[in-house]
Amino acid sequence: MSDKLSIRRLTETEIHIPLEMARQEGWNPGIEDGPPFFAADPNGFLAGEIDGQLIAVISAVQYEDTYGFIGFYICKREFRTQGYGHQIWHHAMSYLGARLIGLDAVNEQTASYGEHGFKSVYRNIRQTGISMCDAPMDPRIAPIGQGLFPSIRDYDRRFFPAPREAFLKAWTAPMLETRKGFAFVENGEVKGYGVVRRCHEGYKIGPLFADTPEIADTLFRTLAGQVKGQFVVLDTPEPNAAALLLAEKYDLSPEFETFRMYRGKVPDLPLDQTFGITSFELG
Repeated sequence: MSDKLSIRRLTETEIHIPLEMARQEGWNPGIEDGPPFFAADPNGFLAGEIDGQLIAVISAVQYEDTYGFIGFYICKREFRTQGYGHQIWHHAMSYLGARLIGLDAVNEQTASYGEHGFKSVYRNIRQTGISMCDAPMDPRIAPIGQGLFPSIRDYDRRFFPAPREAFLKAWTAPMLETRKGFAFVENGEVKGYGVVRRCHEGYKIGPLFADTPEIADTLFRTLAGQVKGQFVVLDTPEPNAAALLLAEKYDLSPEFETFRMYRGKVPDLPLDQTFGITSFELG
């Protein structure tokens, strides 16, 4: 068997491969994460192979010319510590070039990423629990559909370092029982939105962006109320004390944490209005 690693792009029909590898690692991806992830950057999902056997994956998603995000960095256990991970990592970093690059790292990997110029900026804390919420009867809550999407796209812009329209269009599109999005609209203006999606275990809420803690609370109850009695996940940025209080109020408990790291100038994002990040995989 050759030890030479061949690196190629994954096709749209292969996007399930990194998602399944992530599931096996216990990352619990969403059931329908593939299409929106691929839409974000059809060239951004890489596979490493030895003699045609896929042994490693990574995502390096370009958001226009200014921002990129690394995720799905996984090498099969029997091929670890042999240099293959480093090879596909360097390929991914080369693809992103001189952009500002973000990633979410577990604590034990932060030093390794630091050697590549990444700096830890804050922690994201995964909060989990059983939803006991009833969805509020509030006329300011609207399901996200095509008519509302332009306003959602514009609202989202200040929460992310670069435009991500293709991803958002797929991420917010309702998918029967697997994904629903809602916005808080007051006087014709979007003042918050969120998405709940079914995962292999329970449901994840993300993003959850809102102008105020009160709006975030209303949106959380709306989203969690869609899946009352089910296991839910909310990934809260630690600098937002109101987000931590929201999780505590609804009996969500910290499960683990990641560190948001950047290589390049740290973006100025409204973390005080970020009550739940979109995903650990794409930022």
